[in-house]
Amino acid sequence: MPEGDTIYRAARALQKAIGGKVVTGFETGLAKLARVNDDAPLVGRTVEKVESRGKWCLIFFSGDLILVTHMLMSGSWHLYRPGEKWWMGRDRMRVVVRTAEWEAVGFNIPVAEFHTARSLERSSQVPKLGPDVLSDDFTVEGGVARLAGYGRENPEAEIAVVLLNQRVLAGLGNVYKSEVAFAAGVNPFRAIRTVSPREMETMVEVSQRYMKANVVDGAGDGIVTYSGNRRTTHSSNREERLWVYGRQGQECRRCGATVMMRKQGVQARSTYWCPECQPWVGMGETAAPVGRASVARRGKIGC
Repeated sequence: MPEGDTIYRAARALQKAIGGKVVTGFETGLAKLARVNDDAPLVGRTVEKVESRGKWCLIFFSGDLILVTHMLMSGSWHLYRPGEKWWMGRDRMRVVVRTAEWEAVGFNIPVAEFHTARSLERSSQVPKLGPDVLSDDFTVEGGVARLAGYGRENPEAEIAVVLLNQRVLAGLGNVYKSEVAFAAGVNPFRAIRTVSPREMETMVEVSQRYMKANVVDGAGDGIVTYSGNRRTTHSSNREERLWVYGRQGQECRRCGATVMMRKQGVQARSTYWCPECQPWVGMGETAAPVGRASVARRGKIGC
């Protein structure tokens, strides 16, 4: 599931492979991209840089043209040598950017747009993003300020839903949402008005630490996850890489209680938590949330 760390690694790999190189070929299965290429061909342009912003990947071409993509749930960028067999079928291809040495292929990309610098600032969702947790200038203090500011305007918002809001903090996805709340000991269904400044600070600090550990470039003591096995526990065992996400009905790794799952927010995203390690705080007027402890059988509604 692409989250901010996935896109960061993809952008870094694309930058290393095609950054500074001249485009020798362009192909797309998306009509709106093809129209732009017909009017202003990419061949002959230079890939000036590739960068990530939250869950967005931006490829900057010379001549003021920017390819902006969002992977949503299933999109991905692959790199191949010319003539190398693709891992996915051509019917899943959405974009191909070729240079003399590499083919950058975007598969199953649901959102792909060309922009100029001006149109990007005017009409794209990208400028509306909150601070990118993986950016060099991100600070814990700044992240806490964003959470607190949003909380003052939306005091009843559930904290895990806020963590997913890309206009508050950019980059966190559904896995990190549950893992960060667990690490901070915060029940994910608590109204943000019940979350203390210290708890906010812990969640922001953990968000930055987890995500940075998952983009370590093959060196140091961090967590390297190029195979896609995102980790938050530091365990080398693939089956023990996460604290609560996807562990509905299993024992909490800390206290032994049963990990719960419940759908949350307007998008009904699955949220996982330990009711013992993440106690409920409802200011007395609301009952603690109840989740599903057992795993529903495949095909059942609500699984």
